Amino acid sequence: MKTTEILIAGFGGQGILFSGKFLAYKGLMEELQVSWLPSYGPEMRGGTANCNVILSDTPVGSPIITTPDVLIAMNLPSLQKYVNTVRCGGQIYIDSSLINIKVERNDVEVFYIPVTQMAKDEGIGSLANMIIVGHLLENHPELSFDGASEVVENLVPPKKAALKELNMKALSLGKNYNK
Repeated sequence: MKTTEILIAGFGGQGILFSGKFLAYKGLMEELQVSWLPSYGPEMRGGTANCNVILSDTPVGSPIITTPDVLIAMNLPSLQKYVNTVRCGGQIYIDSSLINIKVERNDVEVFYIPVTQMAKDEGIGSLANMIIVGHLLENHPELSFDGASEVVENLVPPKKAALKELNMKALSLGKNYNK
């Protein structure tokens, strides 16, 4: 695997940090070098949140990402802030339920997935973040869906065991989304 730098951004309460933790933990289980750097505003829910995740087979020199290979934008302010930082040839994953503009760049691959609406329709409203992560795992050439259930099993705490099945449902919805 080459080094893959992923920036996940949105509002607090959207599961931004958990998404990053999931990807970092998955990298650890695959014996990759990993960096996970969460950042959130003082408000937590409703404030800004973003997370830098670096996955590599070589040591990670810095946890700071300035030109991500992947941007997951869960709200419009995040897309506007980071869209032009994505590396040429990179990928942008957009929650099209909350973002109704199109990316004007033609040097990146863009995925529009209505994850918030999908989560509501499936009765898993708080797991839009995991739907978009499932789509990322299915569509990024350096990542895979393999081992996702083991990561969920180990990452979701016992007191929230009911969320394990729902997280897998969300990941599968994202994996299988085609449009």
